[in-house]
Amino acid sequence: MKIWPLPDSYDNFLPRKNSKGSFWEDRGDRFNAGIDIINDGEMSKPSYATYVKDRLSGFGGESPENYFFADLHDFPKSNEIVGANPGRKKRTAPACNESLEVADPKAAELDMVNLTKAAKKFNAPFMFSSSASPGVISLFFKNTFYKTDEEYVFAIADAMQHEYEAIAATGAFVQLDCPDLAMGRHTEYAELDEKAFQKRASLNIEALNHSVRNIPSEQLRMHLCWGNYPGPHHCDISIEKIIDLVWKAKPNTILFEAANPRHAHEWELFKNHKLPDDKIICPGVIEPQSNYIEHPQLVAQRIERYANLVGKERVMAGVDCGFSIHVGMQGIDPDVAFAKLNALAEGAAIATDRLWR
Repeated sequence: MKIWPLPDSYDNFLPRKNSKGSFWEDRGDRFNAGIDIINDGEMSKPSYATYVKDRLSGFGGESPENYFFADLHDFPKSNEIVGANPGRKKRTAPACNESLEVADPKAAELDMVNLTKAAKKFNAPFMFSSSASPGVISLFFKNTFYKTDEEYVFAIADAMQHEYEAIAATGAFVQLDCPDLAMGRHTEYAELDEKAFQKRASLNIEALNHSVRNIPSEQLRMHLCWGNYPGPHHCDISIEKIIDLVWKAKPNTILFEAANPRHAHEWELFKNHKLPDDKIICPGVIEPQSNYIEHPQLVAQRIERYANLVGKERVMAGVDCGFSIHVGMQGIDPDVAFAKLNALAEGAAIATDRLWR
């Protein structure tokens, strides 16, 4: 993996009305944000996890439509507001009721054909494509077929291996989205105690590592997320309680939320926790839930905090999460999203100048 002074990236989903067409057709003429590592905004997917129902067979059952979020449970009005977003009403998550198999082997390949063409057109140095991790799929798609949770998550890992390797075959980075390792604590696994949750997270990481065993770690990214929704988030597990598990995952680059007000303070973790020699971090320095455009100087300050603790060669600058994780989401202004990406690039340039001069 080639790393030059402070590359910057964003995290998958960009605002879109539907899952047809291409980000490049939609907004490519405005893509001048100066981002080094790009993807296509996940335009072909209705959601970051539930899209797999169209690519794998075996999901013919029904899962609950209403998911439990401990923080939203404590604040019913917030629960109403979040749940009323049209994009969340469109998501569907069936259950696994038979053996999982690859049903559409061409889908990921087509995604990469489109992304490769666009990357060349816009002279992007690097590209990545996001894919749902085994753990997050098991989080949303209930199991009524496999005998144990372990058997189920490893069956998902085997079925998703094709998609991960199809992405890697193009030379792109494979980004594995893993909200199960953080958001899972206050949602599906809220009734578990902390030790039991960590055990489940460890199982999901084992399955993830199994699924990407044929891909070099330098070509893998992992996104850690506490849930990309405008809620209280006061039930979020701290990164300190899960980071040692995260380091056991194969991906070389770890992306995590670090700009939003619930997790912005956690940069201090790296004062006392040594970054493993085989890892690079990509903290979010832009948050995707508000129409505030971060000042480039603030972006630079956030980058420098991490660089001064772990080393300037081992930090990338990113966005906390996607700007629109479901088709039809109403929230951030799409034009503001691009302005935020410009601020990300400008802030990274400022930090690069300060750190490398």
